[in-house]
Amino acid sequence: MSIITIRHVTTYKYRHPVAFGKHRMMLRPRDDEDQKVLKADIEITPAPADLTWTLDRFGNHVAMAHFAARASELRFESNIRLNHVPAELRETDIQHFAHAFPFAYSTARISDLAHFMSPRSLHPQLDRWASEFLRKDGSANTLELLGNVTRTINTSFKHEVRHEKGIQHPLRTLTLWTGCCRDLAVLMIAALRSLGIAARFVSGYLHVSDDHEDDDAVGGNTHAWVQAYLPGPGWVDLDPSSGVVGNRRHVRVAVVQEPREAIPLQGTWVGAKSDCLGMSVTVKVRCYAEQDDATSDRCRRGTMDAASSERDSDPPRFA
Repeated sequence: MSIITIRHVTTYKYRHPVAFGKHRMMLRPRDDEDQKVLKADIEITPAPADLTWTLDRFGNHVAMAHFAARASELRFESNIRLNHVPAELRETDIQHFAHAFPFAYSTARISDLAHFMSPRSLHPQLDRWASEFLRKDGSANTLELLGNVTRTINTSFKHEVRHEKGIQHPLRTLTLWTGCCRDLAVLMIAALRSLGIAARFVSGYLHVSDDHEDDDAVGGNTHAWVQAYLPGPGWVDLDPSSGVVGNRRHVRVAVVQEPREAIPLQGTWVGAKSDCLGMSVTVKVRCYAEQDDATSDRCRRGTMDAASSERDSDPPRFA
C-alpha cells in the first residue's frame, strides 16, 4: 500500500478584473477498491459565492463553483492525500472462460457495458489494424492481447504534447502514427471496441520515479489512459502512452464514456478576449510506500514526482 499526495494548481490571469461564470471541476480522485481518498482540500481565490459537490453517473466527483466577485486572477489549488494499492493484472485474475479471446460477456453484464462497446469508428482500416493482434483464426490469449495492444501503441506511435482542445479521430492518429495521451487512449478504445471488448476513457495522474526532494519542485501534468472490462477482475487499467498494464503508476480521477466528460477544469468569464493573459498549471505527485504483509508483493517503493504530457485544463471560454 502507498500513500500518495497530489498538489494541483491552476491559475488564470487577466489584464483587468473580470467577472466569472460557473466553473466545473473534476480534481478529486475516485474512491475505488484500489484507491481511497484520505483528505481532499480545494482552495479557490477569489472565494466562490457557492461551491457544490455531486457524483456523476459514473461515480466521479464533480464540483461546481459560482462567483460573485470580479478579479484579475483566478486560482484553484487542490491538495489530495490517498491510499493506493498498486497491482498487476494476472491471468489467474481472469475467469477461466475468458482466458482465450474471443469470449462473451454474460447477458446480465451486457446491458451495463453497452455504452462502452459502441464503436468509435466504423472505418475498415481501424478494424484491420485491430485484427493484426489476433492469430489467423481470430483467436488470442486475452492477457497477451491486451498487453500487446498497450505496448505496441507505446512503441510504434510518437507521443507528442498537443495543447489544442479536443481529441483526434482514431483514424487520423492511426494515419499520422502520432498523438497525445488522449489521442492514443481513444485509438486503443476504438481498437478494443472493434474487437468486442468493452473499453472506457480514464483521466487522472501518472507518477514516475524522480530524484526531486524539493517540495516546490514541479513535474508533469494530468494524464489519460484506458480501462477494459474483463470477467473476473472487472475494469483493468491499460496505459498505451507509457506501455503499462495495471494501476501501479496511476491515480484515477474520472472514468467516462466520452473524453469531453473528463475535463479537469472548465469555466467561463466575462470580458474582452484580449483581457486574458494566460493560464499556468503545476502538478506535483509524491508517493510514499507503506509495506504490509497483504500488499508487500504489490508495492513500489520511493518518492515520485508527477509526469505526463498533457495540459490539465481547458482555457476558460470568454463571453
